[in-house]
Amino acid sequence: MTFPGEHWALILGGSSGFGLATAHKLAAHGMNLCLVHRDRRGAMARIEPEFAAIRARGIKLVTINADALDATTRSEILDRLTGDMGADGRVRLLLHSIAFGNLKLLVRERRAERTRALPALAHALGVDQHTLAGAVDRLFADGHDELLSLASAPEYPSSAFLEDEDFARTIHAMGTSLVGWTQALLERGLFASDARVIGLTSEGNTVAWKGYAAVAAAKVALESVARGLAVELAPYGVRVNVVQAGITNTPALLAIPGNAHLKAQARSRNPFHRLTMPQDVANVIYLLSTDEASWINGEIVRVDGGEHISGAVS
Repeated sequence: MTFPGEHWALILGGSSGFGLATAHKLAAHGMNLCLVHRDRRGAMARIEPEFAAIRARGIKLVTINADALDATTRSEILDRLTGDMGADGRVRLLLHSIAFGNLKLLVRERRAERTRALPALAHALGVDQHTLAGAVDRLFADGHDELLSLASAPEYPSSAFLEDEDFARTIHAMGTSLVGWTQALLERGLFASDARVIGLTSEGNTVAWKGYAAVAAAKVALESVARGLAVELAPYGVRVNVVQAGITNTPALLAIPGNAHLKAQARSRNPFHRLTMPQDVANVIYLLSTDEASWINGEIVRVDGGEHISGAVS
């Protein structure tokens, strides 16, 4: 599908990961874009070529480096977008791809002993246990997922733990801030007659990962408000869904302690034995933005190649 010239996508978190991949995909189908991102000057050397490639598609592209979580800034962004879209321009898609959360433990970790298999293997081979442990960790870091059970356990920060303010900021940033943006677009009459609002969640909504509690709470909050929005926005022609991606090698994942173990587990469990890619997710967000997807509303759409239903490692 090629989108009409008056249609725009507003992507919150559009300079990396799922947001950037979606921008590339939508631009290839004629969608004009407003990408809101928050990056330091040093990161722009990587980002600007991506924006240039999107502009080369011939669509209109507005990029705004600003804090999408500030209400005053949000109003300023929408003022600018209104002017850039023109009288006929409307937002076909609002994609919430903000990755800003606290990744602290809930309590001080009590470290378990390393697996007993490693000293037994070292003894059987007649090698020093520490030498074998170092070799295992190096090979595991190089992508030998089969060594997961023998590799050293992840290390987590032990100097600070999640507090009420950490939860409040994370839940707002990655969850309930979707509501403020949606309300503002509706109040200004900027949504297209058949519009989409899409948020992003993860398997952390039901599975506990160390250091992920605040983000998990935000994902669950996002899913809850998305369901409410799906019901209340339907009379306005707006469909609201949430995409649940599999483990994906994004900057957000790399910030999670123990991400190497998460990736190894995902590759081992996934029927296709690979991680989800940002492009996989972008393809589904595009599909949800098409006319044919207008009867999908209030859903959590999994995009993981079957990772979540695979109960056995093969």
